[in-house]
Amino acid sequence: MERKKRIGYICFGEVNTPKERLLMKYQEGLDFLGSIDNTEILDAGLVIDDPEYETANAAIEKLQGYDMDCLFVCVGGWVPTHTVIKVTDVFRKKPMLLLGLCGWVENGRIFTTAEQAGTTAIRPAFEAMGYKFKYVYCTIGEPKPKAKVEAYLNACYAAARLRHARIGSMGYRDMILYSTLFEGNSLRREIGVEVEAFETLEMVQNLESLDPAEIEEGVNFVKTNWKFEAPCEDSVIETAVKYALALKKKIDERGYEAITLLDVDGMKKLLGFPPATVFMLLEHYCGVQTTPENDVPGNVTQLMLKYITGQTIPYFEYYEFFKNSLLIGVPDYIPAAVTDGDIKVLPAAFGLLTGSLLNVSKPKTGEVTCARLGYKDDGYYMHLYKGVAKEAPSWAEYGWDDPVPQLPSLELELTSCTVEEFADRVLGQHIIVAYGDYMEAMEDLCGLLDIKIIY
Repeated sequence: MERKKRIGYICFGEVNTPKERLLMKYQEGLDFLGSIDNTEILDAGLVIDDPEYETANAAIEKLQGYDMDCLFVCVGGWVPTHTVIKVTDVFRKKPMLLLGLCGWVENGRIFTTAEQAGTTAIRPAFEAMGYKFKYVYCTIGEPKPKAKVEAYLNACYAAARLRHARIGSMGYRDMILYSTLFEGNSLRREIGVEVEAFETLEMVQNLESLDPAEIEEGVNFVKTNWKFEAPCEDSVIETAVKYALALKKKIDERGYEAITLLDVDGMKKLLGFPPATVFMLLEHYCGVQTTPENDVPGNVTQLMLKYITGQTIPYFEYYEFFKNSLLIGVPDYIPAAVTDGDIKVLPAAFGLLTGSLLNVSKPKTGEVTCARLGYKDDGYYMHLYKGVAKEAPSWAEYGWDDPVPQLPSLELELTSCTVEEFADRVLGQHIIVAYGDYMEAMEDLCGLLDIKIIY
């Protein structure tokens, strides 16, 4: 369930600074935080270094019991560090953003309440205390660092959401792959995600209790909203709708936010039905993130980027490396949310598979952030890089029957690394893609979760 970012706000200043100026600073910080979209703010007020810690204790009382994603520590002027620690240490397990406001100019003269004297004393203390935090400062005459603050708050929100996230995996380890494996104990401990495996049989059993009216409605939706590049039998559409509705039952029951299916060794081999259209319908019915082939690390990466961006996050595969770019594509489907133009589907056959309904839509182009979570003996890693997604050249995957389809694909021009650097660090055949530059937020999230970054 979507919700707002929950932020606890507190502003600090020194007892000898004029109160009216500190109240102005307090309001300045609160207004700045309020300018960031999708936030719910609990205001703990202004704290000064009064000898009895009256304002500090009042702030603690306000914040206790509030399930915040981040504590926003605004410094409006010099303050002895012990007063700040008095409050923050109660919430030491929460991520914190340390913001130093700045002075102002009157009649050509700079005035200051010594905010950065406060923050530069606090920053090393936070580090010594082992807090998870980000230090951001303001500069006279410059806009406030909204992008940096927003990136960190989005990362804190994502970290909090991951601790309650649940992924469904129909089956396990499709094609006996290695890079799609996950280690359940460390994943739950370090990142927070719970993975539930269930059998293909459960989906098949759910077919018996489907509502015929829902099936008919689903078939009509497909015929109305998808553009067929060649005639397709109604039975193929109906089968896709049935499997999607059967999986929807499981998703609704267990509250999955992402799902991955036993693809080649499951639906294709056992049921004779490639699940491309099933994935497409699951996006429509449930809004979940999806990957094929029991790719749980891919699902986790999708959820990270989804919580940060609010987007539906697609997966792609690597097909070819060029001098300065990569050919990425998918042999089955892309979500409607990243489709440029019509949702196009084509009945097609590949190898031993017949009756396949393939998505041949065009993906959107533009700046992208690419990420892939991986696990090694010494912990979790994130392969992270940026690029510009462009329309793919004409190409074909060998093995499709004529007319050979153009798979949904992009030419990805790398902007944050070379192709050789990329190839040296790649963590798997699937890459997870968000549209836009979200590198800083992903870096912040990895810092919160102690995930090592590979660029």
